[in-house]
Amino acid sequence: MIIAVDGSAASGKGTLAKRLARHFDLAHLDTGGLYRALALHLMRSGITAETAEEHSAAAQIAALDLELINSPAIRDDSVAGMASVIAAMPAVRAGFLVLQRDFASHPPTGHGAVLDGRDIGSVVLPDAPVKFFVDADIEVRAERRTNELQAAGQSVMFRDVLADMQARDARDRGRSIAPLRAVEDAKLIDTSSLDADQVFASALAHIDAAGT
Repeated sequence: MIIAVDGSAASGKGTLAKRLARHFDLAHLDTGGLYRALALHLMRSGITAETAEEHSAAAQIAALDLELINSPAIRDDSVAGMASVIAAMPAVRAGFLVLQRDFASHPPTGHGAVLDGRDIGSVVLPDAPVKFFVDADIEVRAERRTNELQAAGQSVMFRDVLADMQARDARDRGRSIAPLRAVEDAKLIDTSSLDADQVFASALAHIDAAGT
C-alpha cells in the first residue's frame, strides 16, 4: 500500500500520516522533515533565508545527515521558514525527488509506505492509489502552531505565527515548481473543526470505500 498525504502547515497531515503508518504497518517519511533538516544544516553553516543560493543549497544534500529529521531543532519556526524558502528551489526539489521515490518503492520496514508533504500526490507519487489533501482555516492552523511552539518552551505570539504562516502559504502555493495543490483524485479533509480521531476516521472510511 502506498499513501500520499499532502496539505498545508499545521493542518494535521503529519499526525494523520503517522497514524495511518501505524495502523497499516507502513514505513513513514515526513518529506517536510527533509527540507527542514537541510534548512537546519544550512543555518548551522551561517546561511540565512536571505543568502541561501539554489545550487549551493542543492549541493549540500549529499552531505546531509538524515538523522537531523529526528532533531527537535527542526521544529523551530525559523527553521520552518528557511525550509519553505529552499523548498521553492527547483534544484533542491530535484535533489530530494529520487530519495523520496526510492523510499516509497523500497520501504525500509512494513508493508508499504506513507509519505506526507506538499507535492506527494502531484509530483512525487502521482500514481499512488490513495491520496489525501489536508487543510484548515489559516487562523486555526496558526493557533495550533502557536500552542505547539509555546508548549515546547518557545516564546511566540499568535500574530507573529499567523504572519509567518501567511507568508509560507504564499510561497508554497505560488511557487512555479510543485506548488501546494490538491490533485483531482485526492480525498479532501478540512480539519478546521475536527480532532485527530475524527480526521483518522474519515481517512479510514475513504480507504475502506476505495477497497484499497
